Amino acid sequence: MEKSKKVEIRGVGEVLLERSQRAKQINLTIKTLNVIRVAVPVGVSFVDAELFARSKREWLKKHLSRIQVLALEIERAVKTTPVDRKIAREILADRLNEISKRLNLPYNKLFVKNQKTRWGSCSMQNNINLNMNLVRVPPELMDYAIIHELVHTKVKNHSQRFWHVLEYYLPNARELDQELDRYWWMLSE
Repeated sequence: MEKSKKVEIRGVGEVLLERSQRAKQINLTIKTLNVIRVAVPVGVSFVDAELFARSKREWLKKHLSRIQVLALEIERAVKTTPVDRKIAREILADRLNEISKRLNLPYNKLFVKNQKTRWGSCSMQNNINLNMNLVRVPPELMDYAIIHELVHTKVKNHSQRFWHVLEYYLPNARELDQELDRYWWMLSE
Protein backbone atom coordinates (compact mmCIF):
# COMPACT_ATOMS: atom_id res chain seq x y z
CA MET A 1 0.00 0.00 0.00
CA GLU A 2 1.27 3.45 -0.95
CA LYS A 3 2.24 5.62 2.06
CA SER A 4 2.27 8.96 0.27
CA LYS A 5 1.66 10.60 -3.07
CA LYS A 6 2.23 14.10 -4.43
CA VAL A 7 -0.30 15.82 -6.65
CA GLU A 8 -0.23 19.19 -8.38
CA ILE A 9 -3.19 21.53 -7.95
CA ARG A 10 -3.36 24.42 -10.41
CA GLY A 11 -2.98 27.78 -8.66
CA VAL A 12 -1.94 26.10 -5.40
CA GLY A 13 1.09 23.96 -6.14
CA GLU A 14 2.21 20.60 -4.87
CA VAL A 15 0.07 18.81 -2.27
CA LEU A 16 1.29 15.83 -0.27
CA LEU A 17 -1.25 13.08 0.30
CA GLU A 18 0.00 11.04 3.24
CA ARG A 19 -1.46 7.91 4.82
CA SER A 20 -2.19 8.39 8.54
CA GLN A 21 -2.99 5.71 11.09
CA ARG A 22 -4.27 8.38 13.51
CA ALA A 23 -6.53 10.36 11.17
CA LYS A 24 -10.23 9.62 11.53
CA GLN A 25 -11.18 11.77 8.54
CA ILE A 26 -9.42 13.49 5.65
CA ASN A 27 -7.53 16.42 7.14
CA LEU A 28 -5.98 19.27 5.14
CA THR A 29 -3.22 21.44 6.66
CA ILE A 30 -0.86 24.08 5.37
CA LYS A 31 2.41 23.19 7.10
CA THR A 32 4.52 25.93 5.50
CA LEU A 33 4.16 28.09 2.44
CA ASN A 34 5.51 25.26 0.29
CA VAL A 35 4.10 22.24 2.14
CA ILE A 36 0.42 21.40 2.00
CA ARG A 37 -0.49 18.04 3.55
CA VAL A 38 -3.58 15.92 3.38
CA ALA A 39 -3.78 13.26 6.10
CA VAL A 40 -5.49 10.25 4.55
CA PRO A 41 -7.12 7.81 6.99
CA VAL A 42 -6.81 4.07 6.51
CA GLY A 43 -9.66 2.94 4.28
CA VAL A 44 -9.80 6.17 2.26
CA SER A 45 -8.30 6.09 -1.22
CA PHE A 46 -5.77 8.59 -2.48
CA VAL A 47 -8.24 9.32 -5.31
CA ASP A 48 -10.84 10.46 -2.75
CA ALA A 49 -8.22 12.44 -0.83
CA GLU A 50 -7.09 14.16 -4.03
CA LEU A 51 -10.70 15.03 -4.92
CA PHE A 52 -11.12 16.48 -1.43
CA ALA A 53 -7.94 18.58 -1.78
CA ARG A 54 -9.04 19.82 -5.20
CA SER A 55 -12.46 20.77 -3.77
CA LYS A 56 -10.60 23.03 -1.30
CA ARG A 57 -8.62 24.82 -4.04
CA GLU A 58 -10.16 28.28 -3.44
CA TRP A 59 -9.75 27.96 0.34
CA LEU A 60 -6.10 26.98 -0.15
CA LYS A 61 -5.44 29.89 -2.52
CA LYS A 62 -7.00 32.35 -0.06
CA HIS A 63 -4.98 31.06 2.90
CA LEU A 64 -1.74 30.74 0.95
CA SER A 65 -2.13 34.38 -0.10
CA ARG A 66 -2.56 35.42 3.55
CA ILE A 67 0.45 33.35 4.56
CA GLN A 68 2.58 34.97 1.85
CA VAL A 69 1.69 38.44 3.14
CA LEU A 70 2.41 37.39 6.72
CA ALA A 71 5.67 35.73 5.67
CA LEU A 72 6.85 38.99 4.10
CA GLU A 73 5.94 40.94 7.25
CA ILE A 74 7.76 38.42 9.40
CA GLU A 75 10.78 38.38 7.12
CA ARG A 76 11.01 42.17 7.42
CA ALA A 77 10.65 41.96 11.21
CA VAL A 78 13.27 39.22 11.45
CA LYS A 79 15.76 41.16 9.35
CA THR A 80 15.27 44.34 11.35
CA THR A 81 15.08 42.69 14.77
CA PRO A 82 17.79 40.11 15.36
CA VAL A 83 17.18 38.30 18.63
CA ASP A 84 19.92 38.04 21.20
CA ARG A 85 19.11 35.28 23.71
CA LYS A 86 20.48 37.27 26.66
CA ILE A 87 18.39 40.33 25.83
CA ALA A 88 15.35 38.17 25.10
CA ARG A 89 15.78 36.48 28.49
CA GLU A 90 15.85 39.85 30.27
CA ILE A 91 12.73 41.07 28.46
CA LEU A 92 10.82 37.83 28.99
CA ALA A 93 11.92 37.45 32.63
CA ASP A 94 10.81 40.99 33.47
CA ARG A 95 7.45 40.50 31.80
CA LEU A 96 6.93 37.03 33.32
CA ASN A 97 7.72 38.29 36.82
CA GLU A 98 5.41 41.27 36.45
CA ILE A 99 2.49 39.16 35.16
CA SER A 100 3.12 36.36 37.68
CA LYS A 101 2.91 38.80 40.59
CA ARG A 102 -0.07 40.72 39.18
CA LEU A 103 -2.12 37.55 38.59
CA ASN A 104 -0.81 35.72 41.66
CA LEU A 105 0.33 32.78 39.52
CA PRO A 106 3.78 31.82 40.86
CA TYR A 107 6.22 29.65 38.93
CA ASN A 108 9.49 27.95 39.80
CA LYS A 109 12.18 28.72 37.20
CA LEU A 110 12.35 30.36 33.79
CA PHE A 111 14.22 28.92 30.81
CA VAL A 112 14.48 30.85 27.54
CA LYS A 113 15.12 28.67 24.52
CA ASN A 114 15.04 28.78 20.74
CA GLN A 115 12.37 26.10 20.41
CA LYS A 116 11.39 25.07 16.89
CA THR A 117 7.84 23.89 17.51
CA ARG A 118 6.35 25.80 20.43
CA TRP A 119 6.12 29.20 22.03
CA GLY A 120 6.39 27.88 25.54
CA SER A 121 5.75 25.09 27.98
CA CYS A 122 5.31 24.46 31.70
CA SER A 123 6.81 21.44 33.45
CA MET A 124 5.25 19.43 36.24
CA GLN A 125 7.63 21.31 38.58
CA ASN A 126 6.17 24.64 37.34
CA ASN A 127 9.29 25.56 35.40
CA ILE A 128 8.35 27.85 32.53
CA ASN A 129 10.06 27.56 29.13
CA LEU A 130 9.57 30.51 26.79
CA ASN A 131 10.69 30.80 23.20
CA MET A 132 13.14 33.67 22.72
CA ASN A 133 11.28 34.65 19.52
CA LEU A 134 8.35 35.86 21.65
CA VAL A 135 10.14 39.20 21.80
CA ARG A 136 9.41 39.54 18.05
CA VAL A 137 5.63 39.21 18.28
CA PRO A 138 3.25 42.03 19.31
CA PRO A 139 3.27 42.67 23.09
CA GLU A 140 -0.28 41.40 23.63
CA LEU A 141 0.72 38.06 22.06
CA MET A 142 3.85 37.82 24.20
CA ASP A 143 1.67 38.43 27.26
CA TYR A 144 -0.81 35.83 26.04
CA ALA A 145 1.94 33.18 25.74
CA ILE A 146 3.22 34.03 29.21
CA ILE A 147 -0.23 33.92 30.82
CA HIS A 148 -0.98 30.67 28.95
CA GLU A 149 2.06 29.03 30.53
CA LEU A 150 1.37 30.51 33.97
CA VAL A 151 -2.14 29.02 33.89
CA HIS A 152 -0.46 25.66 33.27
CA THR A 153 1.00 25.98 36.78
CA LYS A 154 -2.61 25.41 37.93
CA VAL A 155 -4.01 23.20 35.15
CA LYS A 156 -1.48 20.89 33.44
CA ASN A 157 -3.42 20.17 30.26
CA HIS A 158 -5.57 21.88 27.62
CA SER A 159 -8.92 20.70 29.00
CA GLN A 160 -12.09 22.79 29.14
CA ARG A 161 -11.08 23.68 32.70
CA PHE A 162 -7.75 25.05 31.44
CA TRP A 163 -9.48 27.27 28.87
CA HIS A 164 -12.01 28.40 31.46
CA VAL A 165 -9.21 29.49 33.84
CA LEU A 166 -7.25 31.11 30.99
CA GLU A 167 -10.34 33.01 29.85
CA TYR A 168 -10.82 34.23 33.43
CA TYR A 169 -7.51 36.11 33.01
CA LEU A 170 -7.87 36.77 29.27
CA PRO A 171 -11.47 36.76 28.01
CA ASN A 172 -10.21 36.82 24.40
CA ALA A 173 -7.68 33.99 24.91
CA ARG A 174 -8.89 31.86 22.01
CA GLU A 175 -8.57 34.75 19.55
CA LEU A 176 -5.08 35.55 20.87
CA ASP A 177 -4.16 31.86 20.53
CA GLN A 178 -5.19 31.91 16.86
CA GLU A 179 -3.37 35.19 16.30
CA LEU A 180 -0.15 33.82 17.81
CA ASP A 181 -0.46 30.77 15.54
CA ARG A 182 -0.08 33.12 12.58
CA TYR A 183 3.51 33.78 13.67
CA TRP A 184 4.54 30.10 13.53
CA TRP A 185 7.08 31.01 10.83
CA MET A 186 9.30 32.46 13.51
CA LEU A 187 9.58 29.09 15.22
CA SER A 188 11.59 27.65 12.36
CA GLU A 189 14.09 30.53 12.24
